[in-house]
Order: sequence, then structure tokens, then C-alpha cells
Amino acid sequence: MESKEMVLVIDFGGQYNQLVARRVRECNVYCEITSYRTPIEKIKAMSPKGIILTGGPSSCYEEGAATCSPELFELGIPVLGLCYGAQLMMHMLGGKVERASVREYGKTEVSVRTDSPLFTGITGDDDHDPTAELSHEATTICWMSHFDYISKIAPGFEVVAHTSGCPVAAAQDKSRGLYAIQFHPEVLHTVEGTRILNNFVKNICNCEGTWRMDSFVTNAVEEIKGKVGDGRVLLALSGGVDSSVAAALLSKAIGEQLTCVFVDHGLMRKDEGDEVEEVFGERGDFELNFVRVNAAERYYEKLRGVTEPEQKRKIIGEEFIRIFEEESHKIGAVDFLAQGTIYPDVVESGLGGESAVIKSHHNVGGLPEHVDFKDIIEPLRNLFKDEVRKVGLELGLPAKLVFRQPFPGPGLGVRIVGEVTADKVRIVQDADAIYREEIAKAAGEGEAPNWMPDQYFAAITNMRSVGVMGDERTYDYAIALRAVKTVDFMTAEAAPIPWEVLQKVMSRIIGEVRGVNRVLYDLSSKPASTIEFE
Repeated sequence: MESKEMVLVIDFGGQYNQLVARRVRECNVYCEITSYRTPIEKIKAMSPKGIILTGGPSSCYEEGAATCSPELFELGIPVLGLCYGAQLMMHMLGGKVERASVREYGKTEVSVRTDSPLFTGITGDDDHDPTAELSHEATTICWMSHFDYISKIAPGFEVVAHTSGCPVAAAQDKSRGLYAIQFHPEVLHTVEGTRILNNFVKNICNCEGTWRMDSFVTNAVEEIKGKVGDGRVLLALSGGVDSSVAAALLSKAIGEQLTCVFVDHGLMRKDEGDEVEEVFGERGDFELNFVRVNAAERYYEKLRGVTEPEQKRKIIGEEFIRIFEEESHKIGAVDFLAQGTIYPDVVESGLGGESAVIKSHHNVGGLPEHVDFKDIIEPLRNLFKDEVRKVGLELGLPAKLVFRQPFPGPGLGVRIVGEVTADKVRIVQDADAIYREEIAKAAGEGEAPNWMPDQYFAAITNMRSVGVMGDERTYDYAIALRAVKTVDFMTAEAAPIPWEVLQKVMSRIIGEVRGVNRVLYDLSSKPASTIEFE
């Protein structure tokens, strides 16, 4: 993707690498992620205006630890090391990193030097020591998470931040444009994190901040035209945000060369198959070639007896591709398969940088063998969810569609713990419809309440337990309600839905959904949990 300015995140395998890129993009600066294994010549060819080193599951001084070329620090390009990246920078340039006697973890008060370009504009708490202004110091809350610490800075560096237990919370060598931060500015727990990253990309890297969704649309349309030429494209259209925006973008680029196929695998939300057809079919507002394939029984048969989550995902994904093969043969010659893959899909499938595989996605990873397409087109592959929504609005899609509830590609297959059956699908569909209906009622119209979740759904657990309904003993399933608040879907916290709303949802589900006698509310955050159940 073309952009006049770009910051490169070099990934050493930590958990927050994609979040760093997301925060940089909030500064309107385009950011890409690459593995630490990327050759230095390729990094130079990418011409980044700044480089950020982040992540790392081990100690930088251990044998075989992830590292980079020393030439990286001699390119004349500003480099910011975060946590492991900071330690690696010190270790490689002549400093010393050692195991800390006590791990520093969580929200920590950090004293920073505001005369450092990194910390410009940080004023600290209102009740801070007024004499601190004279020495260019301020205190702020940052998120620490490290077993090792920098015990000695490298030659040419100076300390510009510290805590009571961390003598080098940040260091800089302004003459070489090298900066090291021990804490995590990318997480929301670091109060001034966005300011710090903005200072780096704008004040130190001299980025202008030209990354906008309108420019993305213009560039993406030209790229699609160039790749497709006179070819024909088949798009997997689920009716969700990602595939809908992809459809609008592709339609803008190639028009009637696009055919959209909606596979109703029987794992959709209640009545959603009909709703998708109403929006994108002949009576809808989109100028698309729309084909609906009703494949519920085919999927149920393939999933019979399967309980392992990854196996379920792979079966759903493989069948997904097979159906597209069949439909492409009916349509005629089709050159490209288009998908609404977005960045978190890539990350969680282990294809972004050095991140470990969290879960495979049916629309990530290329084509299976013997598939009859030349290539895949994934126009949203480098975007986060909120960026996808901005693209949708830029393309003129209605807000109701753009801000629709996220829904995973494998559908209810990952919201049904254990074997997928038609009866379980019915249960979770009915429970989820009640949940969404009551949340909408409680939220009302106008400005959303503070507790309003960014994503919420019902899932069916594989647990059955004893209950009593009327005078009879029951042995039925437990429904779990999930609701989270999130900015980027990379991290999330449980939404504080009012107790009376949850009580109403529970009462209706148990009273109206046959086969359920227990309702649970999921309080877990991401990490350590994922937003979906499987």
C-alpha cells in the first residue's frame, strides 16, 4: 500500500505489537509490521520515517534471543524501543540488561523529563510538586510489565524517566535519534501513551500525519483496478461490516466485474440470512451480482461429532472455499476470490510479524490446493475494525450497516462450545435475539449510555446442569452472555451492563428458549481471554 510516510514496527514476538501499530495510526501516520527476521536491505528499501522495536518473549541477553542487525541503529532513521525493544537496544549498543529482583507489573507512577522530545507536553498531576517544573520533571501513570531491567545505559544515552523500582524507565540519544522506553505507551493504562507515540512520530520522525481513510479509498480503488484488469471477482459476502465494506470498495473499483456470493451455512444469527438478502439482493441498494447459497444441512453434516475448536474452524473454512469453487463454475470464469479479511484476523492467525497463533480464521492464509482462482484480493487486510468502519462511511454506506454488531466468519460455530447441532443453533439463535433486543431497549435512542458494549452476544456452553421449572426437574444447557467495551478489538474489558437489564435477559431466555435453565455473564477481559468463545 502506497503512502508518502510510514513508520515500521519490527515485531520480536510480544503480545502488543499490533496495538502499537494501531496507536501510531491514531496519529494519522500509516504503520506496518514486519518480523525481526526481515533483512536490513528490505527494511531500507521500505524507506520508513521511523522504526519501533517491540515485543519479545524472552530475555534479550539469552542465547538465541530474537535480535536485529546493528546496522538498524546506523541508518539515520529514528528508532524507538519499547520494553523488550528498549532492552535490546541497550544490550546491543553497550549497555547492560539484568534480571530484576522483583517483577514490576501494572500501573506505575513514572517520573519523566519533559525537556525530552518524547515527553513534551506532559504536565503530570494537578497536585504535583511545583518545583518540578523548574527541573523539567513531571509524574504520570504508565503500564509496566517486565522481568528484566536496564541496569546500565549504553554510551551516548541519558536517562529521561525512572520509577522507584526502575532506574531506567526511558533513555535517549538525541544525536542519533535513538529512544528507549521500558513501559508500554500503546496500552490505554498508560495515561499519556498516545501523546508519547505522537511525539515520536510527529516531532522526532517529522511525519506530517497524512494517513486518512479518504486517501485509503482512492489508493485501494487504483490498486484493485490495476490487479484485476479485465478479470472477474467473486466476493464472500456475509453481510457483516468487513465483507460489506469490501463489497462497496470492490464495486466502486470494478463494478459489474464483481459477483457476491452469500453462503448461508446455517450458523447465522436469527433471521440474518433473510436480512442479508434483503440488503444486498435485487431489492437492495447495492449494484451487485448477488447469489445466495443455502448450505445449512451440508455444514451440519460436516460438523457432526466434531468438538475441537480449531478443527471446527478448519472444516467451516474448507467448506467455505469448496462452495465458492462450485459457484464459480456455475458463474463461469472467475479470476479472483475477494474476502473481507482485516488486520486482527491476520494477527490472530499468526501471520502478522512474530505473533503466536491464537486461532485460525477461515479467510486467512491463502488458497487450499486445487482451488480454481488465480489469487486472493483482500482490500481491507491492513485495517483495524474502526478503520474499516471509517472506510464504510467514506464510501457512503448507511451508518446502521457500518456499525453493525461484529460477527465471526465461522458464525455461531465458535459460539457453540462442543459439537454443533441444529438444536444448539436454534437455542443460541433465540437466546442471542432476546439479548440483543433487550440491550437495544435499555440503551434507547440518542446518545448511547456509558455501559453500552461495543460487542455483545449469547453463546451456548457445553455444560448441562440440573434445574427446576414448574414442578419438574430439568437437565438443560447454560447460556453465557458476553459483552465487551473496546476501542480496537485487540484488547477489551467486560461491559458493566446494569443488573436489572441482565435480570430481564436471564428471565426471558429461561422462560422462552426451550432447552436452557441457566444463564451466566462472562466478566473476563482480553487478554487473557478472547472476545469469542472459540
